Amino acid sequence: MKASEIKNRMRPIKHVFLIGLITVLCFTFSLAEDRPCEWTGVKKIVAIGDLHGDYNNFIEILKGVKLVDESLHWKGGEIHLVQAGDILDRGPEARKIFDLIMALEKEAEEAGGMVHMLIGNHEEMNITGIAIDNPRYVTVEQFISFLPDNFRDKKEEDFKKKFDQNNNDSSNSARSYELELRNYWADVLKRDRRAKSEYSRFFNDNYGKWIIKHNAVIKINKTVFVHGGISETYSKISLKDINNQLRRELEEFRLALKMGKTLRSQPKIVYDQEGPLWYRRLAQEDEENFADEVQTILNNLGAKHMVIAHTPRRGSSSVVSEEFVSRYKESIWVIDTGISTVYGGFLSALIIEEEDIWLWPEGEIHEN
Repeated sequence: MKASEIKNRMRPIKHVFLIGLITVLCFTFSLAEDRPCEWTGVKKIVAIGDLHGDYNNFIEILKGVKLVDESLHWKGGEIHLVQAGDILDRGPEARKIFDLIMALEKEAEEAGGMVHMLIGNHEEMNITGIAIDNPRYVTVEQFISFLPDNFRDKKEEDFKKKFDQNNNDSSNSARSYELELRNYWADVLKRDRRAKSEYSRFFNDNYGKWIIKHNAVIKINKTVFVHGGISETYSKISLKDINNQLRRELEEFRLALKMGKTLRSQPKIVYDQEGPLWYRRLAQEDEENFADEVQTILNNLGAKHMVIAHTPRRGSSSVVSEEFVSRYKESIWVIDTGISTVYGGFLSALIIEEEDIWLWPEGEIHEN
């Protein structure tokens, strides 16, 4: 779904309770306390693209680049890990990925390193409530995982009673029960507005609020990291202002959804096709014709490289290749290689160490 299509589907604007507005304003004022989005002097960076609910492949990458031990505790020391957004949707285990990142954030900080989880467009769509109505995005497994325990347990208890009443024959296997239970949840996801509301409420209260504390775009040394990309228009705005504006808008959406209302004003960044979560031209434009604009963007940002995700780049081969991941003479790196098994499970990580950049697992070093 394109950003413009999503924007057109937004519900008619209604009033927001005064108490909600006051809460939003209080949150906005709290943003006066600057959140860091730029770092210098970092010796090594590992960047990982879209995960789309594939916990196992995420673990395999973390172990492969030696950032975690067998118990999944941080062993990366002072390394900075950047996860470029889109943890949610299409796959089944986004919640497990979030929980692991929450733990690694604390452990990395204690070790002198950092974990940066960037906001992606699928995080945005779940916070604003758009994703839950798109069958291509929220899987049955993801839906169940973000339901409140008491709500989910009651639903499954009611289902089991009906199942037992209709299946007295002991020949019915546990597998049959699990299959019918999944089909039941698929129908709930499709038809039950109350359940969808419970999903959104639980997600936003327990994860959306935490996601909003993160950045959409950061700069480490001379490299900018962002989910979709930075257009020339946005390259003229400070990273701090971009991040703060997006956080304000997402928090307004979160609070409005919590109260069952929609927004009074139209957002500036959320769903903007030129915005950092949706912009694709850096990954799609002809390199020769777009090279000058790319250089202007990088100059405006004071950057040498930009690392983006969002737009899958793999080529026709089953092997991830730097030929498809690097663009514009290795100034732009597109690290959405289809890591999730939904897209083929092509594992990769971009390593930046001093002046060298290479792609794991190929391991070819390029000096820049």
